[in-house]
Amino acid sequence: MKKKLLIIGGGFAGCCVAHLFSKLNNWETTIIEKNNFLGDGVRTNWYGGHPYTFGPRHFLTPYDNVYKYLNEIIPLRSCAEHEFLTYVERDNDFYAYPINMSDVKRMPDYDLINKEMTEKKGENFIGSKNAKNLEDYWIGSVGNRLFDKFIDKYNKKMWLVDDCKEIDTFNWSPKGVTLKDGPRAAWTDIYSGYPYAANGYNDYFDIATKEAKVHFNTTFDYIDLEKKEILINSEKHKFDMIVNTISPDLLFKRKFGKLNYLGREFHKIIFPVEEVFPKNVYFLYYANDEKFTRLVEYKKFTHHKSPTTLVGMEIPVRDGPGAYPLPFKKDQELAKKYFNLFPDDCYSLGRAGSYLYGIDIDDCIRQAMILCDAVKSGSKLKYPVPGDNYKF
Repeated sequence: MKKKLLIIGGGFAGCCVAHLFSKLNNWETTIIEKNNFLGDGVRTNWYGGHPYTFGPRHFLTPYDNVYKYLNEIIPLRSCAEHEFLTYVERDNDFYAYPINMSDVKRMPDYDLINKEMTEKKGENFIGSKNAKNLEDYWIGSVGNRLFDKFIDKYNKKMWLVDDCKEIDTFNWSPKGVTLKDGPRAAWTDIYSGYPYAANGYNDYFDIATKEAKVHFNTTFDYIDLEKKEILINSEKHKFDMIVNTISPDLLFKRKFGKLNYLGREFHKIIFPVEEVFPKNVYFLYYANDEKFTRLVEYKKFTHHKSPTTLVGMEIPVRDGPGAYPLPFKKDQELAKKYFNLFPDDCYSLGRAGSYLYGIDIDDCIRQAMILCDAVKSGSKLKYPVPGDNYKF
């Protein structure tokens, strides 16, 4: 008799778990998804004849096996040339991000910036090593001026805080202490790609869930993780394993309180020209008083052919679509309390399921692989399912 697996949520993480478990032969998989489609924000939609996803969803990973896995199912074109630019209004100029020394040297206040950075080096970056918050981390790495130009206002609006000292985790932030000379310095030794297919990742979701029973427009009325029981539409179902990919507080009726997320107002803008951004520039970030954080030109990813172009604008909002977990210790400690309630054979993964901001598509795949390997070997995992790079 086959064992029964329930997956809560049909985003990228849930679909990947379903796909890997379908290869184990002795599992029967059920997915419940609150929407009427799979893929969540990674799903490709269309506007003005242009394909787009909710926010940019290019595929980045340092792992050969993760890249090979996805590339074999939906072939990926390389985006290795992609560049990010940040607009700094006080200089009225665009600089590459992450920050690199080639751009720093052409800033009008380079002499003062260099003086601060030299002083930090003389301190052996003590400030960054002993940092208690994002502000300490960056000032201790590169000094006040670069922090003020690039980091301060951007992160205040990104996380809707009044002070970057409120952001008391920063392992997800590019390291200021490793500034290099070239604009590609931060993007070596990784794969960067996007599907060739006009519909992006959509075919993957169908392929990954081909062997699963998928229930759309479905949520649970009641769940008991200890008994592996769930009530759906007044009907009780029992499983041998449950994999969660939604916010873990929802499984426990928020008994310790609500886990908070930031979302995005996403605005789609069609321009009457073939391209807007310079060659190889995929993202424009804005580190000033604008409400929006970045603009994305989708043609750079999709290679869609049209005399017009689609640009997406993102504005941070509380509890909106997008579900960015907050990188604050108090919120992560609250998530830990929920993870401690998970019994054996119940797991939580994906960005929302792990409650970790740094989780991306490749991490979802990586987590699913780790879980599948553990099941094959009969070993147990802690919660959330671990990844190599992202830990509390």
